[in-house]
This record gives sequence, C-alpha cells and structure tokens, in this order.
Amino acid sequence: MTRDSLRIDPAVAGAGDVLPGAPTLLLVHGFLDDATVWDGFVEALDGAAATARLDLPGSGTRASAPLDTEKLSLALFADEIASVIDDIEGPVVLVGQSLGTQVAELAAAARPERVAGLVLLTPVPLGGTRLPEEAVEPFRALGGNAEVQRAVRTQLSPALDNEALDALGRSGLLVAPPVVARYVDLWNGGVDAAPEQSAYPGPVLIVRGDSDGFVTEDLVTGAIAPRFPGARVATVSGGGHWLHVEHPLALVHEVLGFLRNLNADDAASGWRSGFSEQSENTFAEGFAEDVVLEASVLARPITGRTLVASTLATASAIYDSLEFTAEASQGTTTYLQWEATAFGGVELSGVTVLQKNADGQVVRAAIHHRPLGAALRFSAAIRDRLAGIVPPDHFYAGDPQPAPGA
Repeated sequence: MTRDSLRIDPAVAGAGDVLPGAPTLLLVHGFLDDATVWDGFVEALDGAAATARLDLPGSGTRASAPLDTEKLSLALFADEIASVIDDIEGPVVLVGQSLGTQVAELAAAARPERVAGLVLLTPVPLGGTRLPEEAVEPFRALGGNAEVQRAVRTQLSPALDNEALDALGRSGLLVAPPVVARYVDLWNGGVDAAPEQSAYPGPVLIVRGDSDGFVTEDLVTGAIAPRFPGARVATVSGGGHWLHVEHPLALVHEVLGFLRNLNADDAASGWRSGFSEQSENTFAEGFAEDVVLEASVLARPITGRTLVASTLATASAIYDSLEFTAEASQGTTTYLQWEATAFGGVELSGVTVLQKNADGQVVRAAIHHRPLGAALRFSAAIRDRLAGIVPPDHFYAGDPQPAPGA
C-alpha cells in the first residue's frame, strides 16, 4: 500500500457538533467501491471527528497497480488497515461497510489496545455469506459491466439517486474483472472457522438499512450481533446496502452517538479504577476542574477537582468490599449500580450517576446510598477522616448508632 491512497480529513475546531478528543474514524470501504464512497458521510460529519480512509488493493487509486489477484485476502487487507492504525496518533474507531466489516473486525482484533470501538455498517458475517455457486456467479461477472452493476446497486439500495449511482458506477468500473471475482470469493467464503464470539472485545455498533435485501434483519440478529456481546444494533429507515451514500446524515447521527457513549464508558472505567486503587490521582484524572459531587451521604455538594478526588479516595478506603453490578449509558450520562460492605459487614448498595462534558471529563457525580442508617454512619466516617480538609458542614452532623448488622 502507498500512502498516496490514504486520505485524512482532520476534525475542525469550532464545528457545530465537534467532539473534542474523539477517536479518528478509520473508514473501510466494501465490494466494488473505493475511498470516495465515504465522501457524503465525511461531508455530513462536518469536522466533528477526524477521518482516515484508503483504497483497498485493486480499487480507486490502486486499480491500475500490478496485482497478484490470487494473493488478495481478508487477512492481507486487515494487515494494511492495522498498519494505518499504527500510524494514527491516538485511539481509532474502525467503520467498515459490507466486505469492509470483515476487514475491520480482523484489524480491530489485531490492535484491540488501539481500537476504541468498531462500527459495522451493512455487515456480512466474518465467516462469509456462504452462498451457493449459482447465487454468487452473477456477482463474479459484474466486473466491467456498468449496466448490471447499476441494476444490482438499485436493487439493494432503492433510495440511490442517479447522481449517486453514476459516482458508484465510476468506482465499480475501475475494478478489473479478475479482482471483482476474487473479492466475491472473499466476502462469500469469509474466514475459515470464524470464532463463535469475536476476538475484538471492545464496544460495537451495528447499523443496517431496512430496505437492504442482502443484509437482512435475520442475518444481523442471527449470525452477526450474537458474536458481539453488548453490541448496539441500529436500523435506518429506508436505508439500503449503501446507506452511507443514501442517508449519510442518519449514519452520522448513529456514529456520533456511539462516540459520545465511548466517552461515557471511559468515564465509568476511570471511576471504577479510582475506587479499586483508592487513589486521588486516578479519580482526578477523569474530572473537570469544576466537578460537582452530590451524594445522599452529603449535606451539601462538594465542588472542585481536588476536594472531590480527596473525598472519593477517602470514601473508597471505608469500604470492605465494593462491586459494580450493572452499567448503562445514555448520551453523556452513565449509570452505575453497585453493592458494598463497610464497618466489618454492614451492607450498602446504590446507584451512581456520572455526567460528562464534550471532552469526556466528569462534570457532575451523584451517589445514592441506601439504607439510611448505613448512609448516615458512612457520612460521619468520611467527615471524621477528612477533618481539616473538607469542612464538616458537608456531612452528617450527628453521631449515628451503628447500623443493623454492624
């Protein structure tokens, strides 16, 4: 691969929906396409996040390069994508479409520490579609046939207009017939012995169009989504197989929501680490300077990164045990459910709500303890341990009796 085939569009400071600190979106095109298929999506993104895209072998700017067709493989493509990931500074979210989802999953599994998330757009199974010979032979014959390519795209993406069909047709005709046939064998055959659960452990968003006759709802729910525990599945109304061309704004909406939830997940991870390590520094790393802490064990909120971090580190040391039992995110808010013991066996439980800003920093945390007796005792314990650091009027003023079970 030459870097001439790689195009990078940076995030634009001051863009209306810009996400500071968002991962770079690395876009992987599918069958008969090249990097230009993402033009509408990148335009609709309007600089909210940086993007990188490239032509796979035999496509776009690489269509005329000498090529040993028999050596083309999903693994080869994934190695190229992994090398691009290595050259990108900061985290990456891989966005693949059709055959590109097979490639993106393999590359994500090869670089899990660098890939913050995976978006599978109108995906085909990693193990291939495994269509019978009579079904795939017409796809192999698409190379160089403009009329039939146009008919196939129209059938699978009914909302494509003439301008989009013309642009896609120009890309498709660049791909030599032997390369077209080889690509068909790759997406149909997939990876031998594809694992029942994906080797990529991170967050996943699956997006399909409800007018896509190739990637059906049954295919997604039966063969693809179960391989990614916790994956979110979104369906774009009226979208077909090339829904990133038909409905770029709808796809941008789904992808930006996914990126915001990644930040929420990061906030939750830092919060859990802070309690595990009982560390002021770990807590403080995830906080905005003016973070506000509210809690049922507080008489009034505590404000500011330093005081909030000190309070939470002190609180974490009071627990004998603490387990986070459930987690959910909605936009910029994360909810954590937990169970704990303190004071030699007193049981507590509750819910924590974390709100973050556009940079992914926690700006407000609310901790809801129960039952009341244990919460009051906990408040008094924090008050005593933070004497001289946090004013005592932030806490329960009395001297509660030991809670039942103490």
